[in-house]
Amino acid sequence: MTMKTIGLLGGMSWESTVSYYRALNEGVKTALGGLHSAKLCLYSVDFAEIERLQHAGDWDATAEILCRAARRVEAGGADFLLIGTNTMHKVAPQVAEAVSIPLLHIADATAQRLATDGIRRVGLLGTRFTMEQDFYKGRIAEGFGIEVLVPDEAQRDLVHEVIYTELCLGQVKETSRQRYLEIIASLRERGAEAVILGCTEIALLVQQRHTEVPLYDTTAIHAEEAVKWALEDQA
Repeated sequence: MTMKTIGLLGGMSWESTVSYYRALNEGVKTALGGLHSAKLCLYSVDFAEIERLQHAGDWDATAEILCRAARRVEAGGADFLLIGTNTMHKVAPQVAEAVSIPLLHIADATAQRLATDGIRRVGLLGTRFTMEQDFYKGRIAEGFGIEVLVPDEAQRDLVHEVIYTELCLGQVKETSRQRYLEIIASLRERGAEAVILGCTEIALLVQQRHTEVPLYDTTAIHAEEAVKWALEDQA
């Protein structure tokens, strides 16, 4: 078996990229044993630049940054590519066009897991961009026939604020965890069979041990699928 090299666009934020790096290496070690670790080409961007452009609505400029980074990852020997953030999959089509290697889309990996588990209606937590725009939830609904529910406006504001002002800075607060758990419970009351942790930082705050509602951690799912691609002839 020849292990493929995983390409990862990280730094959005670096806090969650740490989780990716750990999960990818642990996944390969679990699969192959011994001293095996993931073959990985990582390009980490400056998130301050990305965040400013996100909130200014200049997605074309963010796409330019990620496209340049993706080409460098490909030049570094990556066999396929991950964008290590849910929100920046808004520009996934542009990034995919910028390189000749395949892109493993985080929403596809997550939706496939949901479909396999028989989930037909799911709640979604993420940045305001991910919860409100169609690039993510629309892909899940149209591609996999899964209904996606999002929190109400005030709840979306809270979820978004905690991500950018706490989690991306490495701050994990119990008060924010409890408010997230209340929002998860409200999604369950509206009929969600499970909830997607649709921002790579959220799993730093909320884990399955905190709630009975099934949680789908997109970082873990994305990394698990990447390990499969690396070790099998799927990419």
